[in-house]
Amino acid sequence: MSQSDPPAVAGELSTDPAALSEAADDFGHVIHRTPRYVLKPASVADISAVVAWAASQGLKVAARGEGHANYGRSMAPDGVVIDMSTLSTIHSVEPERMVVDAGAKWSAVIDAALARGLTPPVLTAYNELSVGGTLSVGGIGGMSHLYGMQTDNVLELDVVVADGRELTCSATRNPDLFDAVRAGLGQVGIITRATLRLMPAPERVRRYQLFYPDQATLTADQRKVLDDGRFQHVQGAFQPNGSGGWRFQLEGGVFYTASEPDDGKVLAGLSDGRASAVIVDLSYADHLNAFAVPEAMLRGNGQWFNPHPWFLTFLPDSAAASLAAEVRDQLTADGLGPFGQVVCYPMTTDALRTPLLRIPEGSVMFPFNLIRLPATNDPAAIEQMIAQNRAFYERVRAIGGVLYPVTAMAMSKDDWQAHFGSSHSLLAGAKATYDPRHIFTPGYEVF
Repeated sequence: MSQSDPPAVAGELSTDPAALSEAADDFGHVIHRTPRYVLKPASVADISAVVAWAASQGLKVAARGEGHANYGRSMAPDGVVIDMSTLSTIHSVEPERMVVDAGAKWSAVIDAALARGLTPPVLTAYNELSVGGTLSVGGIGGMSHLYGMQTDNVLELDVVVADGRELTCSATRNPDLFDAVRAGLGQVGIITRATLRLMPAPERVRRYQLFYPDQATLTADQRKVLDDGRFQHVQGAFQPNGSGGWRFQLEGGVFYTASEPDDGKVLAGLSDGRASAVIVDLSYADHLNAFAVPEAMLRGNGQWFNPHPWFLTFLPDSAAASLAAEVRDQLTADGLGPFGQVVCYPMTTDALRTPLLRIPEGSVMFPFNLIRLPATNDPAAIEQMIAQNRAFYERVRAIGGVLYPVTAMAMSKDDWQAHFGSSHSLLAGAKATYDPRHIFTPGYEVF
């Protein structure tokens, strides 16, 4: 293949060592792969020109939003990393939709929507992520049992494919591309713009943090509140209690604008340790930004900058309780780190419609995540955690569970084919159509 100079761009196509070093790292701080170039685009035209040129040169390309990918998934060794943060405009906000650049952070989306009394239906626990980043994997939040993933709430996408064209796709326009881009791990193109669904925002949230003596009691109450729909926001976790044991927490949120919730009705029939319950009223904006407090603490004590060998999966209802207990029994406080936790709660799956988002069979599943925040950056300890992730994944897969693909561990092509199952042909077909030279997002190693 003949070599040619890169195209001229209005932005910056950099070989600066500092830019390359930043693009060779991510939030996981485990894998480090250095690109040849970093593009800071001034417009989508820059992305189109560089992608087409990279394809002609056989160079790999990966989009990077806020750098919160894990395990090298947004890296392009000896290729081109596109820094999407330079394209972050909120283009329009209308009563039922808004149009934003893919590099916009969800926090900016929230601010723009709330200024009009609106909100996206589903938001992740951490909103300093880019729109394009979460749409590439799914985007799960505490209201996903009602409204699905963030990928289920996007109406239209603009995508640059490997020949440099920018295509618009939706459920009715280039639907094959639309279905392959949402939760498609960046395999068929670079998302440049998104049209997001909006709905009216509540004004306030009453947050209930309820604590339990054991996993079985927690799970029984989680099922109860899921069945009767008493909370709009539902999550749950196991946390080391500092003395070798665990404390078990249900977190529920009731959204309201006018009349306040009746705590007696909201908590009726639950078996938590009521004396330890924490009940607070928050503005809706403060509820969405709840992670800002622990983030500031983790940044202050340095843990934010340690490796994050996270493990995220979905468990089938039938085996979730036993598998969660099995994994919990093998964990130590050091294996999670101070302030780490095991996220585990049931959610209904009716609202999940994204074709490439893999979920277990059944009407209920359990997100089951090890949010590891180790106090160490010792490579041997981190590698041990990653090896443990792999062992846990084999158990998850054996019971019919599936990966949420931001987990810190290697996945082979065969692993990915098994992961996508019957939907693998959808992704492979779109790959052949829109990225025949396999340049996009090599860090996942899907193809």
